[in-house]
Amino acid sequence: MAPENLFAGAYLDRRAEARLRPDWLAEAQGDTRTLYIVMRQSAALVLAGEATRIAFLPGTDPRVAATSDPDRMLLLGWYQNQRCVLVDLEPEHAVEQPGESFAELRPLASELPASEAGLLAYARALNIWRANHRYCSRCGTASVGIRAGHARQCPNCGAQNFPRLDPAIIVLVHDGERALLGRQASWQAGRYSTIAGFVEPGESLEDAVRREVREETGVETHAVAYHSSQPWPFPSSLMLGFTARAWHADPVLHDGELEDARWFTRADIHAGLITLPPAAAISRRLIEHWLQHAD
Repeated sequence: MAPENLFAGAYLDRRAEARLRPDWLAEAQGDTRTLYIVMRQSAALVLAGEATRIAFLPGTDPRVAATSDPDRMLLLGWYQNQRCVLVDLEPEHAVEQPGESFAELRPLASELPASEAGLLAYARALNIWRANHRYCSRCGTASVGIRAGHARQCPNCGAQNFPRLDPAIIVLVHDGERALLGRQASWQAGRYSTIAGFVEPGESLEDAVRREVREETGVETHAVAYHSSQPWPFPSSLMLGFTARAWHADPVLHDGELEDARWFTRADIHAGLITLPPAAAISRRLIEHWLQHAD
């Protein structure tokens, strides 16, 4: 297999057992080597210089030290053998110093070192989950963070909520000589990509592949095979990549998800007849894998 997809990989020692320690935050604050990643909603503080990097802050930084609400702190794990804590800054403390800026991950993904991109993907997904689950879904009472921020519990009814992922399949459909690619109307002119969609309750991944391709293009598939996966924190998806063979058929747009879908040969793609997805996306890796492996 080729190297891991962006946002994936063993960039962090999560040490889930450390989340169970009731004094985890005091331990983190007492450790002068603890690294703090600070966020303002979904944007992270980064350093902008010759190379973009995460702005890892020490506990003595005024913005970290002034964060009084422990519910705004989450233990991420150990990054390069140093404890790493996410801090969701209170609005009055979310200020930038010279050389710093709060930035969204998507445009920065290809600029950051791969390990830092993965770390921010993890932090972003957790912070958005926390912001969206401040109240109990059963009784509406304000919930509190437990397990070092990796779960939320209702003090009224005791219900617990854990981070959830939205599994989505993404598939390179081909007939051996041609690949089936589609485009959405909102994309830049000329861009085509692989077929994708969310997995529904009670559905296997293979069933989701066949259903999504059928719904979006009218093409029937078989020989569904797993390729690789990619965390996709926009906001909380896990992209599960597949390849699938298709019976020869002209695409027919059914559900309005796509503006166009058509078959492309390897020669078409090599000639630049279409614009491919960004290099950071698993869809690009699926296309490149097909281009390099005749089947």
